[in-house]
Amino acid sequence: MNRRIRTTLGVALAATLVTTAAPAPAAAAHDRRPTVIALPDGFQPEGVAAAGRYAWFGSRATGEIYRADLITGAGRQVSPATGTPSLGMKVDPRGRLFVAGGTAGDARVIDTRTGAVLAGYRFAEAPTFVNDVTLTRDAAWFTDSNRPVLYRLPLGRGGTLPPAGGFTTLPLTGDFQQSGTGVNLNGIVPTPDGRALIVVQSNTGRLFRVDPATGVTTAVDVPGTTFVNGDGLLLLGRTLYVVQNRLNQIAVVELNRAGTAGAPRGVVTDPGFDVPTTVAAALGRLYLPNARFSTPPTPTTPYTAVAVDAR
Repeated sequence: MNRRIRTTLGVALAATLVTTAAPAPAAAAHDRRPTVIALPDGFQPEGVAAAGRYAWFGSRATGEIYRADLITGAGRQVSPATGTPSLGMKVDPRGRLFVAGGTAGDARVIDTRTGAVLAGYRFAEAPTFVNDVTLTRDAAWFTDSNRPVLYRLPLGRGGTLPPAGGFTTLPLTGDFQQSGTGVNLNGIVPTPDGRALIVVQSNTGRLFRVDPATGVTTAVDVPGTTFVNGDGLLLLGRTLYVVQNRLNQIAVVELNRAGTAGAPRGVVTDPGFDVPTTVAAALGRLYLPNARFSTPPTPTTPYTAVAVDAR
């Protein structure tokens, strides 16, 4: 089967060459959008999703979802703590937030307007770490950092959500091999042509193309480049952004349409990065939450998200 996958990300930013380092140029005098978004103290952010003027952030500590206005910087809780993590997140055009549940082995779908939980899915029991999610025309796909599988939530006519047990587990074969007990599968996006998926393996720094019908994986050829500590992924056109959390940088790769190969186009860094985990695009910028993995968390530890220009 050759199912065509199309991303639902409603952002069409021009992809241009990104050069190494250097903070983004100062915003124009009339642009008062904050480049640093304050998140609640003790929040421990990890996931982010964005649409329009808003971004949603998930807490790996409590599962709380916090919404920030990217124009003013103001924010508020939109979904209360669950006691389980909220990691990778994506928002769809219907205003539904798909959330990966980490060690809980689950996912949930939240109404961004009311905060109500619309559906929940238990994919696996421990050991599991449901880490990230991407949306396509007909499914939501989740990675598991502890298992060489993807979880697929099929979306019906009009985006209808499946029942609690209505997901499938896709074992991965081919080039991808689970490596040790650390974080393996992490970020996930569709390929530029929409026919497959791309995942990053954090502990080996490799990218893989996944056939969504069979689970067969092939290594993405990016000569002379690895993506160790690769975390969240973002695809804009044919430009792939790979967040390398503990390296405090975003690697930029120009992919071919099939996603089988790519050319490195440098990295983006910023003095405000403090172990950013993933990235979302909005209003011509990239927004990254600082997880601060190197800082012992306390109830008063400050957390932020940082905006850099999408270049």
